[in-house]
Amino acid sequence: MDLQGRVRLTVGWLTLFLIGTDLFVVSPLLPFISEAYHVNSATTGWMVTVFAVTYALVAPFIGWLSDKNGRGIFITFGLLLFSFSNILTAFSPSFTWLIISRILAGVSVAAITPVIYAIIGDIAPTNRRGTWLSIVVSGHLTALWAGASVGTLLEQFLGWRSVFVVMAILGTILAVVNFKTWKYVPKRVTSSNRLKGKLVRILGSVSVTTVWAISMYALYVYLGAALYSENRFSSLENALAVTFYGIGAVFGSLLSGRFTDRFGARKISNSMLMILSLIFFCLGIFFSSGDWIYFFLFIWALVGYAGFTSYQARLADEYPKERGVVMAWNNTALYIGITIGSIIGGYVIYNWGYPFLPYVCSIAAIISYVLSTQKVKETKNK
Repeated sequence: MDLQGRVRLTVGWLTLFLIGTDLFVVSPLLPFISEAYHVNSATTGWMVTVFAVTYALVAPFIGWLSDKNGRGIFITFGLLLFSFSNILTAFSPSFTWLIISRILAGVSVAAITPVIYAIIGDIAPTNRRGTWLSIVVSGHLTALWAGASVGTLLEQFLGWRSVFVVMAILGTILAVVNFKTWKYVPKRVTSSNRLKGKLVRILGSVSVTTVWAISMYALYVYLGAALYSENRFSSLENALAVTFYGIGAVFGSLLSGRFTDRFGARKISNSMLMILSLIFFCLGIFFSSGDWIYFFLFIWALVGYAGFTSYQARLADEYPKERGVVMAWNNTALYIGITIGSIIGGYVIYNWGYPFLPYVCSIAAIISYVLSTQKVKETKNK
């Protein structure tokens, strides 16, 4: 890899680390925000909801625009809006303005995350695309455990508002860096007629991600409560469990890039989905096993995110002229899956309890595998 490639990957990694931190740090800050604005926790949770819904609605449109007009300008615009929205979050005079700030944050992230994936897919060498994508995805996943932890620590010393101020400052710096990094990358123009002809196929492809997200997040959303209920884990043990999960996710993403480049994105993504189903089944058996749960959380995340990263590379290969919109739709599918997964998880817990969740997730992983193999058949026949 030459120096220019290293610089671009570093910029992409840092950008997605910052965006991931913004996404994952909000939840642990909700109790302090509730106290500041004198609202209950359920109401404060709308900060997360409006962010996710806005992202899901806006991302496909921005992805389409980035395919037509170039990607770098949208990343720069997104980071400037990201900085503004975080300043507004830090100093909102009312809870209404706080919600507005998170809507703007959703728009900003929709202009950054899928476009970063698309531009890396554009510039990566064909035989190294899986590795390049896995590196930038690992930035987002590292924020799951490291970024959120640093943000929570910063809150302890300077208060929750300081977290958003720091992210706004870093976002402004990265806006300049990204502008300089991507301004000479040529744009790829896509015919709207070509896109219309492929839209149904694209939606079919990203449905794999939706069901994958259901399998992952039906359990993950309730992981802390489940570990407390079944293993009597303390707050410290829960934090350690999330750390094992986060490290597994990063390793899974990085390892899958190398295997994807060597054996092909389809083989690796399909294999990981099948193995993921088996991992969930084992997780169900050993969920109340005490310290062994750390190992299974690590393996779960490693296999799960290896599959996600390799599937991103597969989409980049299958839709070379529509990468922006496909990556955007795939991220929308991800958020839809997370939402549906949390609903299904809540239903399962209410009716059958936490021990049944891993088995439900195993079934979802099998469905995702079936959808994935069906897509391969359609591609071959075309």
